[in-house]
Amino acid sequence: MKKLFLLTLLMISAGYTFAQKMACCKPSATQQFAMLASDKKFRASHKDPVKFHFQSAIGKTITYHTTDGKTANAYLLKAKTATNNYLLVIHEWYGLNDFVKREAEKMYNDIGNVNVIALDLYDGKVADNSQDAGKYMQAVTDARAKAIIKGAIGYAGSKAKVATIGWCFGGGWSLQATLLANKQAVGCVMYYGMPEQDVAKLKMLNCAVLGNFANKDQWINTKVVTKFAADMKAAGKTLYLHQYDADHGFANPSNPVYDTNASKEAYGYTLTFLKTRLK
Repeated sequence: MKKLFLLTLLMISAGYTFAQKMACCKPSATQQFAMLASDKKFRASHKDPVKFHFQSAIGKTITYHTTDGKTANAYLLKAKTATNNYLLVIHEWYGLNDFVKREAEKMYNDIGNVNVIALDLYDGKVADNSQDAGKYMQAVTDARAKAIIKGAIGYAGSKAKVATIGWCFGGGWSLQATLLANKQAVGCVMYYGMPEQDVAKLKMLNCAVLGNFANKDQWINTKVVTKFAADMKAAGKTLYLHQYDADHGFANPSNPVYDTNASKEAYGYTLTFLKTRLK
């Protein structure tokens, strides 16, 4: 009987230890999204982007210090009149390419009186095919990405009002960047990115979130989005949710699944949301 009791205790202890390891090793929301790059169907759904070249007369590349003791590059569009309004733009899984730079400048012009910083979470790497994009996305560590984001917030300054926007890979990181901005955060826009699934973390949000999602998306699907809406409600936070009869990547003109109508409508909501918060 004594041996049986000791054996039971050992089994319970082993089970508890395993549960602890599972808990501590659970991938973050951004890591979960990065893992999708191992899915052949996910990679196949991202057709190689249409070749696109953009040359700006006002945007420039900057270098700034990151919180891990390194440096990072970014694309800056500086407001014509001095302001503490900042919009952090986070690229999709191809990297900080010319399409993202053009979108950054479009928002810069449409919002008005705002500094726009398009971040580079790939540290200079830009993909023109899904194979490389998947490799670059999976090579990003949470620690490095957060250091880059924190560095950008530091570059903006302690008085900056920070809004964020991102697509796909950048959609999930837009939400994470908003969490990192803490009380400086004034608004978050995420396009078909992986939501944060920890309600305790969502409770730390200091602003509303606008989500543009695609009902035909097989990965950030309606089930994921429905849970996100429920989690935001449980956290007591505001989510402006917009869902479209479109596919993942619908807002990218260089993507063959680009949906003109859905993209136009989503951008309208996005622009109104950001203008209201970056006055």
